[in-house]
Amino acid sequence: MAYATRNLSVLAYANGFTLWHYETADGAAALAGFGYFDQAADLFRRGDIVIATTADGASLLSVASCDGERVRVGALAASAAVPAPAVAA
Repeated sequence: MAYATRNLSVLAYANGFTLWHYETADGAAALAGFGYFDQAADLFRRGDIVIATTADGASLLSVASCDGERVRVGALAASAAVPAPAVAA
């Protein structure tokens, strides 16, 4: 499938940041990188977050770059993992 504007919604907006939701039957890998969201390049800003509901489940994507014509998104990088507490024997 391809990008569908009707499946993109704003969840929250503040101070130039937008939290989006996008739903598609495509797999998450199809959304990553350049090209998938190019039709919405006039809507996105670098740093926006997209909650994507895809054929693979839900994922968080970050808009890595957007120049008004091309949009590049990628998986939101996880912060350092917090180690599990030690279990007493």
